[in-house]
Amino acid sequence: LVLVDDGSRDRSAAIIAELHQRDGRVKGLSFSRNFGFQEAVTAGMDYAQGQAVILTDADLQDPPEVIPEMIAKWREGYDVVYGVRSEREGETWFKLATAKLFYRLIHRITSVNIPLDTGDFRLMDRRVVDALGRMHERNRFLRGMVPWVGFRQTGVHFKRAPRYAGEAKYSSVRRMVKFAMNAITSFSYVPLQLATFLGFIIAGLAGLAIFTVVLLRLFGPHDPLVGQATTLVAVLFLGGVQLISLGIIGEYLGRIYDEVKGRPLYLVQQQWGFDTPPTDGPPARDSA
Repeated sequence: LVLVDDGSRDRSAAIIAELHQRDGRVKGLSFSRNFGFQEAVTAGMDYAQGQAVILTDADLQDPPEVIPEMIAKWREGYDVVYGVRSEREGETWFKLATAKLFYRLIHRITSVNIPLDTGDFRLMDRRVVDALGRMHERNRFLRGMVPWVGFRQTGVHFKRAPRYAGEAKYSSVRRMVKFAMNAITSFSYVPLQLATFLGFIIAGLAGLAIFTVVLLRLFGPHDPLVGQATTLVAVLFLGGVQLISLGIIGEYLGRIYDEVKGRPLYLVQQQWGFDTPPTDGPPARDSA
């Protein structure tokens, strides 16, 4: 059991240390600061050494009772067994509605087949974990990366319970927007294609408008230029479209800049149960 403390300011690290002292099979990591949920999950996979790895949150919303069913599917030959949320209790209508919209949007615009209504609760075979370990992208969307690597995958349905204790920080609107942006920019070029398509439409409409103005100027009885209001609206509209397009391009360029800097995904400050010293990546494994 590998527990990851994402740089929390409470007693999480101390509790992990106590659990390790009671049972050496419980291992743990503590980051030097908060690096993010996806990075914490990645660290857990990097340090896990079993033939299969199961990802689950610590809030007990993902029921451990489903794990034996996942293991049974794995023994049947499946490399990935993901949990499908048939019901989600204890969540607001806003969270449910936005989650439903998000997954169906991602399903349509991305190049990978991301299963609907799934999260990070899943079992993965060692070769899947190793394949993910070779993907060093910083803006990570593991729910898309796992389907991307392929292998045999299946799902098991479960009823997601309310959060056992505390409040979820990961579900804030700001983090949800960041999560959605990472998902879209990591697996889809549709925003760039939409910006290009919109540019062609506006250019076509502008050409048609110019042609109409010329005809009215040559053959119409009145001056086609109706005043400053029309010009102002046109300029503001085009300016808004240009800023949106630049923003879309900037999102992709910013992520490229993050990649080329080559900074580590996370930094481990403390660890319990591992022989190697704290590092910024997966520990060395025996060749056996």
